[in-house]
Amino acid sequence: MSVEVQYVIDGPEDGDVVVLSNSLGSDLHMWDPQVKPLVDNGFRVVRYDTRGHGRSVVPEGPYTIGELGEDVVALLDRIGVPSAHFVGLSLGGMTAIQLGRHAPGRVRSLVLCCTSARPGNRQMWLDRAATVRAHGMAEIADGALGRWFTPAWRAENPELAREMREMIARTPAAGYAACCEVLADLDLTGDLPAITAPTLVISGSDDQALPPEHGRLIAAGVPGARYELVGPAAHLGNVERPEQFSRLITEHLKAVGHE
Repeated sequence: MSVEVQYVIDGPEDGDVVVLSNSLGSDLHMWDPQVKPLVDNGFRVVRYDTRGHGRSVVPEGPYTIGELGEDVVALLDRIGVPSAHFVGLSLGGMTAIQLGRHAPGRVRSLVLCCTSARPGNRQMWLDRAATVRAHGMAEIADGALGRWFTPAWRAENPELAREMREMIARTPAAGYAACCEVLADLDLTGDLPAITAPTLVISGSDDQALPPEHGRLIAAGVPGARYELVGPAAHLGNVERPEQFSRLITEHLKAVGHE
């Protein structure tokens, strides 16, 4: 069952709509670096907080990847958008795969960033869920920050790194834990061959959370998908390398628009 999610819209009312879906442990502001480049290229940008994150509601778990997809369809219905480009990173990319397979009429194209069709490490996700339920998000904030960004980037951008850590720490523990449990048993590999939307897959060269081979496997599984490796960048590559990510995303969306 879908829930209403918090969202923000930027850009011209007549622009092609692109929806940006956040990672596990972040909120819609992780996409701040991409808003101006997309708006400047004429796109109407919809950012939203995945259920259990940011200012969206935190339903009692467990959640399913199907429900995360249903939340997006409900959001599109709510704002009167028949179909949109969809860009997701990490958990957002898994939501994108779900939509591409089960709601193909609602997605014009997909950009799958630093994500996986089968994350694996079941016990790790269950242990992490148990940790935040018992001790709160502060317990895992430093570890998450270390996975999100390379050491060099953190050293060069201490203020932004601090803001990103605060984003992790303020994520509702119950929502984070329920989404960890989504990842524990997730396997979307069987959905990949059925995706028909034009698809771009982007990996971060130094992503330790979901290394580039995850992205390569997605690109190999989705018919006609294109693969790009961006670096140096860890898990939140769109923040660490905003110009490269914004350029690749914009070029992909504009190419689809001209088909």
